[in-house]
This record gives sequence, structure tokens and C-alpha cells, in this order.
Amino acid sequence: MRTITLPARCDRAATEVLLPEFQAALSGDMLSIDASATQQIGQAMLQLLISARRTGEGAHIKPSPALREAARLTGLEGALFEGNVA
Repeated sequence: MRTITLPARCDRAATEVLLPEFQAALSGDMLSIDASATQQIGQAMLQLLISARRTGEGAHIKPSPALREAARLTGLEGALFEGNVA
């Protein structure tokens, strides 16, 4: 299982930088995403996380409180965390 660690600020620029790493990781086995240090998250990163969850074997996300709150506010809790095994 490959792990990608998200930065504290997950804005559009961070998403663009991480996109190739996500693409490479998702072509193989299951992906683990460590978002435990994420303090800000934008729409582009939320879209990338949803895509990662729905691609191939999917992805396990270790969320921060900020990511959990963003998911709650946008109604994406089920899509991001349903079936997420801690």
C-alpha cells in the first residue's frame, strides 16, 4: 500500500502538484492518504480525494478534524469516509 501525505494547506496549487503522484499511485494497489495534518482544504483537493476513493482499489483516508469538517459541510462524508477502515 502506498501512502501520500497531504500538506497543511490543500489548495488548488497543492492539488496540481500532487495530481501526478495520485495518478501513479492509483494505477497500482490500494492507496493510503494521510491528511492528518491538513488544516485547510479546497474544492480541487476534495474532488481529487473523491476520485481517489472511486478509482481502482480505492483509497483509505486518514482525515484531520479540518477535513472531516469540510466533508460534513459539503455533504461528502459518505463519499470520503464510508467503509474507511482506520
